[in-house]
Amino acid sequence: MRPHEKLDVWCKAMDFVVTVYKATESFPKEERFGLTSQIRRAAVSVPANIAEGAARRSSKEFIHFISNAQGSASELETELLIAQHLGYLRESDYFEMRETLDNIGRMLIGMTHHLEKSVNREPYTVTRQNWFSLVTVYGSRFTAFSASAAASHRQ
Repeated sequence: MRPHEKLDVWCKAMDFVVTVYKATESFPKEERFGLTSQIRRAAVSVPANIAEGAARRSSKEFIHFISNAQGSASELETELLIAQHLGYLRESDYFEMRETLDNIGRMLIGMTHHLEKSVNREPYTVTRQNWFSLVTVYGSRFTAFSASAAASHRQ
């Protein structure tokens, strides 16, 4: 079993994708490449981002992908509301789907809080992105870094 498959939030998001696909089957044909496609892509993006984040090496990276999943969930909620306003979704179906999205969102927030605790415990590593900041801030102490460490972090 892959790491993301053990996550309840990923399982709920996967189930929700099926719900979304079934709900959008009855949308007008002219929306196939419009709103229907947008809704389906946003729905798929939620579990896909969770899975991608779970495969990353650090909690910080995982948090980034959870944030992407939260953004997709918010996008999806707006698109479902538009579909409801256009009469493509019954109001009761919209509210049921929104409740599920809210639950997924709360789970994602909980995961973020949990992961943020571990980020604070992770050792600081030099990356290409923060390399120049370190050189600027610690310019006089630059010699503390070994030549091999500097070379490995230029990638």
